[in-house]
Amino acid sequence: MNNKNWTRELTRRDFMKKTSLAAGGGLLLGTLPVAKSAYASGSDTLKVAIVGCGGRGTGAANQALNADPGVKIVAMADVFRHRLDSSYNALAQRHLATGRLDVPEEHKFVGFDAYKKAIPLADVVILCAPPGFRPAHFEECVKHGKHMFCEKPIATDAPGVRRFMAAAEEARQKKLNVVLGLQRRYQNNYREAYKRVKDGAIGDIISGQVYWNEDGVWVRHREPGMSELMYQVHNWFYFVWLAGDQILEQNIHNIDIANWYIGEYPATAQGMGGREVRTGKEYSQIFDHNFVEYTYPGGAIISAQCRHQRNTMSRVAEVLQGTRGNASHSGYTSNAVITDRNGNIIYDHDGTNDPNPYQQEHDELFAAIRNGGYIDDSDYGAKTTMTAIMGRMAVYSGQMIHWDDAINSDAQLMPYEVNEDTPPPVLPDENGYYPVPVPGVSPPH
Repeated sequence: MNNKNWTRELTRRDFMKKTSLAAGGGLLLGTLPVAKSAYASGSDTLKVAIVGCGGRGTGAANQALNADPGVKIVAMADVFRHRLDSSYNALAQRHLATGRLDVPEEHKFVGFDAYKKAIPLADVVILCAPPGFRPAHFEECVKHGKHMFCEKPIATDAPGVRRFMAAAEEARQKKLNVVLGLQRRYQNNYREAYKRVKDGAIGDIISGQVYWNEDGVWVRHREPGMSELMYQVHNWFYFVWLAGDQILEQNIHNIDIANWYIGEYPATAQGMGGREVRTGKEYSQIFDHNFVEYTYPGGAIISAQCRHQRNTMSRVAEVLQGTRGNASHSGYTSNAVITDRNGNIIYDHDGTNDPNPYQQEHDELFAAIRNGGYIDDSDYGAKTTMTAIMGRMAVYSGQMIHWDDAINSDAQLMPYEVNEDTPPPVLPDENGYYPVPVPGVSPPH
């Protein structure tokens, strides 16, 4: 598959139709005799490969091992050897004695092409490399007919979304299970509140606010001898081509809830943002605050804000207003509250004993593979990723962005293929500073 085969010139209607075959909240969608016959017995081993051995890849691998006693980790791949070793050692503390961490030295692959060596060895692949690499890794899994746990987002630019979409269509034809790391769709408080919202508890959703405001995340500094390319991959969160900015990497969770509950995807986006606190070289390119206003075809307006600034108000949450009441969720708890227009509580979900949603998504993935079920999260994964990209395009450019223009954008941030000799898409100036978008000057990207 090459870039000439990516879906092009998609109207909004085309996009929604092409990706609506398996819409929903990660639910089992039926039985598939092919999948069932492959793993009919609980004693059969399901071999798993990890592609991307950072903290999230390690956590997902641990959850896969906890999900099914027949799971065995057989291969690992990462660009950095030290990250692979760190992941292996962390998993070994819990699982080496069980024999279920079975990764000999010859199955530890390092480099930009490491994923191509690990994927064929597995039945199920965990994709947790930096987001920019996701379309290529997803495509390779589909090529080899592998079930997947795929972290969000699924791409960092519109060409990457189209590439993912093309591969996802093939994955559906092969009946491959795809669970995406938008774990709120596997979280009981959201599922229970969603049911009630769909049953009319708050009426028609007309507005909402979604938040991911906090101090920030890790920073990885340049190590001696690192090439420019390797440094950027090392410190990937702060490069747009690799991570997509905070809107795409974190606020996507909250935006997904708005999309899910409303049952639509935005027609337009406009917003503002900038970089006023995190201005050091180590923060590379991305903004430290973003605000996007999304307008949906049915008239609902959602404001999405995210911020990485120390000593400011922290809030990770979603609040939706309807014609009959409100629904709210806090990302710091497992609760959900639905009230009527007078503030009276209609539903109050106490999630104290709810299962961990990160574990739940793996439990459901492996149960589907074992039992002949089918999960396909690629539909809403593509749509919500595109929603977040559209928001970034609006903030970076300062322009109103329409869905059709966004999905058909040729602004390719991520190279089609990356190897050790690939020139980095962005370079620092003579003082070590990277180009930062300027609203009103920069084109949408």
